[in-house]
Formats: sequence, structure tokens, C-alpha cells
Amino acid sequence: MLFDTHAHYDDDWFDADRELLLASMPANNVGLILNPGCTVETSETAIRLAEAHDFMYAAVGIHPEYSMGVTDADIDRIRELSAHPKVKAIGEIGLDYYWEKRSPETTPPREQQKQLLRAQLELAREVGLPVIIHDRDAHEDCFNIVREYADLRGVYHCYSGSLETAKEIIKLGWYLSFTGVITYGKAKKARHIIENLPMDRIMIETDSPYLTPEPERLQAKRVRNSSLFVHRVAEQIADFKGLAVEEVERITTENGKRFFAID
Repeated sequence: MLFDTHAHYDDDWFDADRELLLASMPANNVGLILNPGCTVETSETAIRLAEAHDFMYAAVGIHPEYSMGVTDADIDRIRELSAHPKVKAIGEIGLDYYWEKRSPETTPPREQQKQLLRAQLELAREVGLPVIIHDRDAHEDCFNIVREYADLRGVYHCYSGSLETAKEIIKLGWYLSFTGVITYGKAKKARHIIENLPMDRIMIETDSPYLTPEPERLQAKRVRNSSLFVHRVAEQIADFKGLAVEEVERITTENGKRFFAID
């Protein structure tokens, strides 16, 4: 059984066939899915989806991309939502500097992102939930803040940092999660990192509908990612680690269940 630990079924790309697609998951060996929120609204949607499907769970939080305009009332609402029994984490939260040069006029200032990240880490500490960290081109700043909250449990989703930082994250007792990006090209950096990580700290995800893995990504027409392709991530890790795919599926599912406290 596979556990897709990060998929955005609240995205409008799924509007045409969301229920049909989700209904197909158990028959395709996808036994668990966690849907994180990126705004108050998508966090609410994530909970509604989790209520409608036994195999789905939610996380609630505000993505750094939406840092501008966040109010105390928004944080209070995330706090309220975090009490729902199917909410298993605060996330996704973090820092994202990727768009600074590409779209500076719409990119939240770094200090604003840091302030929101700390506020949500404080919230996670308050409510006793783990955190899902989004770190895009902000590796040093993100880890420096994370170290301030070493008492929390956390996972770096779609990990893209260095092996050295990965080892420091592991020392905190945290986890690293990987997407279909590790199937792209030769993925030398990902191979090097994964080969040197303990399997009991690795989770897998799709980040659907984004980051479609290969070979689906190479098709002439753009292919929407979904949990149906999370097996590609497990297969790639199995190749990197010299393990049976079934063993990677078992271990990463156990890791996800343990991290998110799912029976």
C-alpha cells in the first residue's frame, strides 16, 4: 500500500473528475493520501475532502506565497481548523524565494514570510501537531528558523536542499519527503542524497497536480499529476537504495503513518 503524503486535491485542476479519481485510489494500491492547505480556504477544503474519504487526511496552514495580507484572524481560523480529528499537521508552511527575480512585485518580502512561518511554528507547538515545511530557494533561512523549533516534529516536503542540510534535518528527528522530481533525467543530486539517508526518515509524495514524474512527464500532451503516479517515486527510491519496491512502499507508508499519527 502506498501513502501519498502530499497532494493538493483542492486544486481546480481536479474539478472535472475529482470524486471519480479519488474513488479509484484504493484499487490502484494508494491506501492513504494527505491533503495540505495553502490558504484558509484550501485548508477548509482539505478537511471537507478528508471527511468525505476514509483514506484521506488534511493539514492546515498558509503557504509563504500567500504571506501578504495574512491577519491574526487567519491564524485564529487555522488554529480552529487544527482541532478537527482528521487534521494531522500544520502545513504547508515555510519560505519561498523562487519568484523574487521573476515576479518581485507579487512576491511577499522575506521578512513577512519569516514572520508568518514563525507564527505557524508557534501555533504547531501550541496545538501539538507536526509541521510540513515548504522550502524553495531559501535553504539557509528556512533551516535557521526550523532549528529554533527543534522540539517540534516536521517534514521537509519536496526536499531540494543539500546532503549536508539533509543530515542536519535528520539530526533534529525530522523527515524528508520526495516527489517525482527525483525521476527527472539522471537525478544525480537526488540519488546522492537518498543513498545517504536512513530509510526510516523518508516519505514519498506527488505534490499533485504538479511535478508529474517521468515517464508520464515526457508525453507530448501535458499530463496532470495525481496519486496514481506516486508509485514512480517509490520505484526510483528502490532503484537508488538497491531495495525491492515493495519494501520501499512498506517502509515509507509506515513512516508516513507514524509521522502523522495515523492508526
